[in-house]
Amino acid sequence: MKISALRLFNVKRFAGRGVAIEGIGDGVNVLCAVNEFGKSTSFEALHALFFQPYSGTPGDVQKLRPYSGGNPLVEADITTADGCFRITKQYYGGRSARVTDLASGRLLAQADEAENFIADLIKGGTAGPAGLLWVRQGVTGIEKRSRAEEASEKQVRMSLLESVQGEVEAVTGGQRMAKIMAAVEEGLSVLVTATGKPKAGGRYAAALEARDGLASKERKLSGEVAALRESLDRRAIAMKRLAELDGPADREERRKAITMAQAALDAAKAQSAMLTAAEAELKLARDRRDAAEREFTAFQTALEKAKELRAKLRQAEQRRSEAIGRRRDVAEAIAKARADAEAAEAAEQEARDRLACLEAAQRAREASARLAELKERLGQAEATREAIEKGEAKLALVKIPPNAVDELQALEIEVAKLRALEAAARPSVTMAYEEDTASRVTMDGTPLMGAEERGYDGQAQLSIPGVGTITLRSNRPARSDNRLEQAEAKRRTLLESMGVADLPAARAQQVLAQRMDVELRALRGRLSLLAPEGLAKLREDVAAHDLADVEALELKEDPAQIRAALAEAEERRAKARQALREVEPQQASADEAFIAAEATLASLKAEGAQVEAILGPQEARSEREKDLSSALTDLGRTLAEAEAHAEGLRDTAIDLESVEAALKRARSVEKAAGNEINTLREAIAGLNAEIRARSDEAVEETWCETAERLSAANARVEAFEKEAAVLQRLSSALEAARSDARELYLKPVMGELKPLLGLLFDDVSITFDDTTLLPQTIRRNGQEEEVDRLSGGMREQLSVLTRLAFARLLARDGRPAPVILDDALVYSDDDRIERMFDALHRQSRDQQIIVFSCRQRAFQRLGGNILQMTDWHP
Repeated sequence: MKISALRLFNVKRFAGRGVAIEGIGDGVNVLCAVNEFGKSTSFEALHALFFQPYSGTPGDVQKLRPYSGGNPLVEADITTADGCFRITKQYYGGRSARVTDLASGRLLAQADEAENFIADLIKGGTAGPAGLLWVRQGVTGIEKRSRAEEASEKQVRMSLLESVQGEVEAVTGGQRMAKIMAAVEEGLSVLVTATGKPKAGGRYAAALEARDGLASKERKLSGEVAALRESLDRRAIAMKRLAELDGPADREERRKAITMAQAALDAAKAQSAMLTAAEAELKLARDRRDAAEREFTAFQTALEKAKELRAKLRQAEQRRSEAIGRRRDVAEAIAKARADAEAAEAAEQEARDRLACLEAAQRAREASARLAELKERLGQAEATREAIEKGEAKLALVKIPPNAVDELQALEIEVAKLRALEAAARPSVTMAYEEDTASRVTMDGTPLMGAEERGYDGQAQLSIPGVGTITLRSNRPARSDNRLEQAEAKRRTLLESMGVADLPAARAQQVLAQRMDVELRALRGRLSLLAPEGLAKLREDVAAHDLADVEALELKEDPAQIRAALAEAEERRAKARQALREVEPQQASADEAFIAAEATLASLKAEGAQVEAILGPQEARSEREKDLSSALTDLGRTLAEAEAHAEGLRDTAIDLESVEAALKRARSVEKAAGNEINTLREAIAGLNAEIRARSDEAVEETWCETAERLSAANARVEAFEKEAAVLQRLSSALEAARSDARELYLKPVMGELKPLLGLLFDDVSITFDDTTLLPQTIRRNGQEEEVDRLSGGMREQLSVLTRLAFARLLARDGRPAPVILDDALVYSDDDRIERMFDALHRQSRDQQIIVFSCRQRAFQRLGGNILQMTDWHP
């Protein structure tokens, strides 16, 4: 297959327009243009034409549609061994596919039949051999891609090599090897998945499932048998233990131990009660002895304290008398200083009042002058305000709304225009008299002058002397609107609202109103100068200044003398104040001393009263001291006797906690034995029921049968495992044999690739990967390098050369397909790219190659058939 023309309409950037690439011939064809010219768009459109069905809208088809929408149309002319054909596809609206015979113009196929025709051309779509030769921009085919893409392309390359090579080494390569490996894979696929796991629904998986089910059942039955045996053993042990616990001697021994422990506890409790009473008597005796000791000690301490207090009271009373005298002296000094200060302040205030009277008299004189000025301003302001009110009243009578005159003028123009239109539409009569004619024609009784044009409505009568009467009828249809009447009525209403007769009168009144408004603004400005804060505030100021009594505040003294007297009085007041401040702190000190003396004396008296209360009357103190000492001695003897009695009881006391623990232990033994007996009886009953149930089900017999069936299932599984292992081993051996015969297997592509490599490199050999059938390593200068580590330019050159080699193999297999490269050599330097050009021309002798590129200067040296993109209309 060869492509001779490509046309597209409404595709991507060509929205609403069409372009065509005509004259694509054999050999190398080059379309070189700037970016955004439409090269990649043409590649994608051609790719969609051959590899995307017309009826769907996958991602590649959606990318063809412009942003503005529409229906992409792609058309190509091709040449095959059967003739020349035109393939056309339209996507989205009006979607269709057609194949036309160019020689006869006959429609060969359409819709699905056309898709089948295209599928026969490309043999497998993008997964077929032709898909290997179409290189998109930025894709080399060597880079890492998805596993599905790599597996698909590997299968294509493998089938191509096997088809070309034929029968190579009956078992190690070629089609026979492929059939054997396919049979092995088919056998494996029945048993296991690609990862080696049993295949769901297969015989191997069914055997495993049956084996696992029997194993699970065997484990369950085995557990039940073990449980039955365990139940028997547990019942025997429980019955033996029950016989040990439930004997008459054992029960009597446990009851006797409880009785003895209870008697011991009762005796210990009685002795403990006696000890408790003794301890209480001992505590009471000790408390009484301690209280008597404290009372005797307090009495002796109070006797000593009374002697000390009598001396301290005498000293405190003397200090109090001294503080009272000092306080009296300080109070007299302060009273004298305060009287002097008050006299000085009174003199100062008198001088200050006289000076204030003089200043008030001066301010009253100034206020009188200010009052005269304010009254004059008030008179002018009131006159101005009166003039403003009169002017506003006049202005209100003549004022016209702002837009009324303009509206009136527009109405005048509208009425005049409508009248002119009506006059122009009325029929008219014009009479031209001869010079010697004396008689005149009358129109409706009015003479019609020469050259006078007179119109009429409805009809008119012309009276011609000596001739007769001519009746004129206009027969004009009545007006369908009353615009003129409406405009005139609106004008009359507007004139009445303004109070004028016509537009000039309205203009004159408007000018008068504007002049009056200017005068009012001037008067308002004058009023704002005379009374900035308003007439009310000005009247308040006049009233406030009018209240001053100027006659009562006449100047009768010299202000200078009064100011001097005031300064002297202020100085005397300051000195008196200073003397008072110096004396006042002494009063605080005297008060503090008096208060301290009073507090000390009161404290000593209170303490003395407390001591007296403790000691009692003076005459009875000696006798009371003797009584307290005797009581203390008696209580000491009583305490000693109580301590001896309590100590004797402590020595013979029984440990109550130990006796209680013994009774508790005996009772717990009895209770534990009873609980264990009940538990053993319940366990034996349950075990009897369980043993009878399992014995009825024949668990052991069923377990033996299941074990035998499980052994047979294990044998079947082992057979399937062995079969799968044998097939896997055979597959590995066959794959190893194919790998060993790699050089012979890859001989066709190496034969095509070797001369192409010789054009670019000196002494370079290449090794292909067994799994991907793509270049893996290259050897040059005695050193081996992986393809992944090569430069971008080197990888893209190997990619293009490999595709050229596979294209030659396709041609040899009878399936020629064009090689299409979209900017596939973007990383090559100037020297290498020229060698690649030589390689392209070498392969193009019997191969069509189409190159799209934006590198105009570099690809100018490629030569070949230069393609152009022209406008096209479907």
